[in-house]
Amino acid sequence: MALLPVEEALAKLLDGAAPLDAQTVAIGAASGRVLAEPVKALRTQPPFDGSAMDGYAVRAADVAALPATLSVIGEAPAGRSFAGSLGPGQAVRIFTGAPVPHGADAILIQENVRVLDDGRIEALDGTSAGKHIRRAGLDFRAGDTLLDKGRVLDAAAVSLAASANHPALDVVRRPLVAVLATGDELLPPGSNPSPDQIIASNNFGVAALVHDAGGEVLDLGIAPDDRAAIAGKVRQAAAAKADLLVTIGGASVGDHDLVREVLEGEGMALGFWKIAMRPGKPLMFGRLAGMRVLGLPGNPVSSLVCSHLFLVPLVERLAGRPQKDRLTQARLGESMAENDSRQDYVRARLELTANGLVATPFRQQDSSMLRALAAADGLIVRPPFAPAAKAGEACMVLPLRSVA
Repeated sequence: MALLPVEEALAKLLDGAAPLDAQTVAIGAASGRVLAEPVKALRTQPPFDGSAMDGYAVRAADVAALPATLSVIGEAPAGRSFAGSLGPGQAVRIFTGAPVPHGADAILIQENVRVLDDGRIEALDGTSAGKHIRRAGLDFRAGDTLLDKGRVLDAAAVSLAASANHPALDVVRRPLVAVLATGDELLPPGSNPSPDQIIASNNFGVAALVHDAGGEVLDLGIAPDDRAAIAGKVRQAAAAKADLLVTIGGASVGDHDLVREVLEGEGMALGFWKIAMRPGKPLMFGRLAGMRVLGLPGNPVSSLVCSHLFLVPLVERLAGRPQKDRLTQARLGESMAENDSRQDYVRARLELTANGLVATPFRQQDSSMLRALAAADGLIVRPPFAPAAKAGEACMVLPLRSVA
């Protein structure tokens, strides 16, 4: 079977993937979710003409000529209106956010006032009509569309929806991603492995990427290299109505690589298998009834690199998150040899310099070295048969984290 180019594999993976159905969540749980419907204002904000400053509500005409003395006839704190009406030569003590009393047309800030002993104030400076008054509807009016469908709800968007009196919002359902690690050699962290065993790590990294991409994780744990055990885990994912099953390991061609065989026995239609990339050639994708299946390599770095390239875009698409080209241009910090027939993803350190982004590849690229991946800021993308490149030449990189 010919190896599938990365771009073609990604296109097949994303074909037909669309935001999932909507669900309603409380406003306090909406952060990070994606709107399934536009948000319209259920009220006008502010609902009244309100004071933008602490001071005195006055008629601007009464303080046009200075000095001016006014009688204070009441008080208007935030949340409680002054019940009366303000007439000529009168003022109402007012605080930020309080409704402007009827008859007043300006706010005289307290810094420009001297309080007299007899319940009057002296205006030390004037003001103008409308000064320091927030008009009703300044922010929005009932019926206005405030947030569009597809908006990722950040802090400002959640606050805006809450201020428009929405106790709950319709958002795209988070895709449920079942994660299954396979292999007799694997034990969970905290175990005491024998000399021929290792600690499972890939499933935790994969789960973290799923969460970051907007999905929810169903942890299926570790299955041994046993057909019945693996089949039981696959059925568990199907019973939970997982949108995506991610298997880790066991999809290659060894005698103990049983995952593909079991999945096809359960009814999976294979979409593709084996990608022309390094690391991560033994990548598998298929469909099992309504559940997508992504089989990741068991090699730690291969598993996570494939997750960045394939799993993250798929989860983001299902979660309704905006799709964007994550590749960016940089310049090589060191020379690189010519490439062979597979597309390379080379761990590198990224540095933002006065001349732009510089990508320096690590000397060791063994796909078992998680420490190097954790230290990498990005991956240099080397197309198939790329010629040798010298330091300073342009390259494309996939950033893994922000670079200062």
